[in-house]
Amino acid sequence: MKILQGDWVEGRLIRRYKRFLADIEINGGEKVVAHCPNTGAMTNCLEEGAPVWLSHSSNPARKTQYTFELLRTTPGDFIGINTQRANDLVDEGLNRGMIPGLAGYAGYDREVKVDRGRLDFKLYSNDLPAGPSGLCFVEVKSVTLLDSSGIGLFPDAVTQRGLKHIEILRGLKQKGYRSVLLYCVQHTGIREVYLADQVDAVYAAAVRAAVEEGVEVIAMQAAFQPPFGWLNRQVPFVTNVLGSL
Repeated sequence: MKILQGDWVEGRLIRRYKRFLADIEINGGEKVVAHCPNTGAMTNCLEEGAPVWLSHSSNPARKTQYTFELLRTTPGDFIGINTQRANDLVDEGLNRGMIPGLAGYAGYDREVKVDRGRLDFKLYSNDLPAGPSGLCFVEVKSVTLLDSSGIGLFPDAVTQRGLKHIEILRGLKQKGYRSVLLYCVQHTGIREVYLADQVDAVYAAAVRAAVEEGVEVIAMQAAFQPPFGWLNRQVPFVTNVLGSL
């Protein structure tokens, strides 16, 4: 199902720089600057010369016409570079009713305000009574860091924003709402997801504490066929510290 919108072009990665910019050589040899909508370190994601896909915008207000969307690694795995697409992938998955545990809701809203900020989704059910028991709040995070042997790690950089979202989910759970942290795995080589204690131990501890308090964690892997993308299957989320098994 097509959920990655826009006119797409293929090219190869020259370099990423200044965090949000990338030089790309598109087919025909033209060099363009693309917006790289990813705040993370993108460790092990950026192979110079790798095939990439860009979406194109004709909006004159934009500083760059292109957005860095996908990269294919040497082993043949796709990586979704655009973290903003994670919510679109989850939206499409909710519409298809294919996310385990989240298929029984009547509808949902995106980008919802809560007491201390915003969360990505609020799901509601017509079959449950009004109040906390009939609502489910979901925060989505994009996972692209592949460690080894198919192990995905989150986060790939210290994340104060992610920590704030965990605290919001914990607070909602304490009030009786169902609260879900959904890791959208945008790397097709990842087979299971761990917390990256070595990157952000504070965030990892907060997630484990949230799980102990009843916050749920779901990890869903995306599949890509440019310019198509969809949630493909659930993968295990492991709370153990990596290497301590």
